Amino acid sequence: MHALKKNRPLRRIVLASAATVSGMVLLLSLKPHTNSVVAASAESHAPSSGSSTAPGTGTRTVTGDTVQTRWGPVRVRVTIEGGRLTDVTALSYPQDNPRDQEISGYALPQLRSEALAAQSARIDTVSGATYTSGGYRRSLQSALDSAGL
Repeated sequence: MHALKKNRPLRRIVLASAATVSGMVLLLSLKPHTNSVVAASAESHAPSSGSSTAPGTGTRTVTGDTVQTRWGPVRVRVTIEGGRLTDVTALSYPQDNPRDQEISGYALPQLRSEALAAQSARIDTVSGATYTSGGYRRSLQSALDSAGL
């Protein structure tokens, strides 16, 4: 028979307890992702939605609602010219740490190009940026709703 089973059953209990305690210490030492608000520009502190028209050009800019996501706020501004979506700018997005910056760096340009191509908020989620994509879509839809598109 195995030495742990025959002669020293207390040793097995001590080893199992030590392994459990070690696992719990490692688990509790993990730090969760913080959800602090970081704005990409000072404009993200503007009112929830707004609109402006450039004089004589028929160009309007509308700012969407700030959407709180798991990793931080997302807010976009759209430019509409002649009833068409001509530009989408992310005013705030998750950027608390290098990983957030990496994800936003590749997701935001894709989301922008899809929104311009679709001329709506019916755009695909970017793989690896699910929460940011969802917040972008909701903020974009609120801006389009405010603009009457």
